[in-house]
Amino acid sequence: MAGTEAALTRLRELFRPTLDFLGYELYDLKLTGSGGHPTLLVAIDRPQGVSLDDCEKVSKSLSALLDQADPLPTRYDLEVSSPGAERPLRTIDEYRRFLGRRANIRYRMGESERVAEGRLLAVSSEQVELRLRDSKKHEETVTVPFPDILAARLAVDL
Repeated sequence: MAGTEAALTRLRELFRPTLDFLGYELYDLKLTGSGGHPTLLVAIDRPQGVSLDDCEKVSKSLSALLDQADPLPTRYDLEVSSPGAERPLRTIDEYRRFLGRRANIRYRMGESERVAEGRLLAVSSEQVELRLRDSKKHEETVTVPFPDILAARLAVDL
């Protein structure tokens, strides 16, 4: 596993200048599958979102870069994708970027866990506020401190 982490660190360093030049952020990087023929999964992002054409453009650029640098000892497949419609929210900047969008947050409350789904209303360095609406159109605001968040992701608008 340590070898895989070292390889991923080298790949991040290799990809970053090209992705920056093309206007994309490296959202995630994983090496999955069997050791004999793994798959290199590259998730890219940018403020205006990622299209299929973007994935194709980045795939061609990274393929050329990988062919030249030859950073992995075995054959592998390269897959470039977006983080997806229900992407995890991992940083304060990501919460801020998606203000106004629906989010699903699993959080600790005392000794129990709760789940809240609603619109991201506000984000500070200490907490997130969600506006919840039930089936009867009643609204409620829930405030969740960052240390209590166990998992968060965007939710698809219905």
